[in-house]
Amino acid sequence: MTNIVDARGLRRVYRLGENRIQALRGVDLTVSAGEVLAVVGPSGSGKTTLLNCLSGLDRVDAGRIEVAGNDLTRLSQSALTRFRARHAGFVFQQYNLLPVFTAVENVEFALLLNGIRAGAARRRAMEELDAVGMADRAGHRPGQLSGGQQQRVAVARALVSRPSIVWADEPTGALDSETGAEIVDLMLMLNKHGGATFVWVTHAPEIAARAHRVIRMQDGLIDAAAGEP
Repeated sequence: MTNIVDARGLRRVYRLGENRIQALRGVDLTVSAGEVLAVVGPSGSGKTTLLNCLSGLDRVDAGRIEVAGNDLTRLSQSALTRFRARHAGFVFQQYNLLPVFTAVENVEFALLLNGIRAGAARRRAMEELDAVGMADRAGHRPGQLSGGQQQRVAVARALVSRPSIVWADEPTGALDSETGAEIVDLMLMLNKHGGATFVWVTHAPEIAARAHRVIRMQDGLIDAAAGEP
């Protein structure tokens, strides 16, 4: 199976005054196209730093990251921004929907920024809302939606640009257990039927257990791997 992510020797150091915090200490990782990977570990283990560096939201201090054939460590900041817009989808714990936009406007916004014509952007946004079961709420603003409904809209937004990979940082963290399980069901369905690749960062063992593969972070390193498709 083709690797969509190939990362080698990743190091990330944060400097707080005179202190140096080694968030990543030489991480190697591959992710296969079509895989659902869960990254787990205690707070401060480097999970979110790893996701941020792999997705291009943060820079590594050393190492190489190749995603969908692009070496992120060689891209300029502007090129990295363009890369994220084309190849990456993001799902966050707090949804990050624009409160003055309706559901469909939140989903189509990225397409409009990328130069997609308004009519085509609206059609694609509605297709994605339909895929996540939110077509009947397309005209509702975030404040009119439940947490689970907002996260469904966020998943649609992450997928509407047909990204190479979707990065999800605690995607169920703000949801009750039943709603969180529904969001995981949704992502697994989109993976199975649409082939979307997902990387989840999660503290929830019941969520991680449903991924194809699990890696555990500990002190800035991958401590162990378990779980197979």
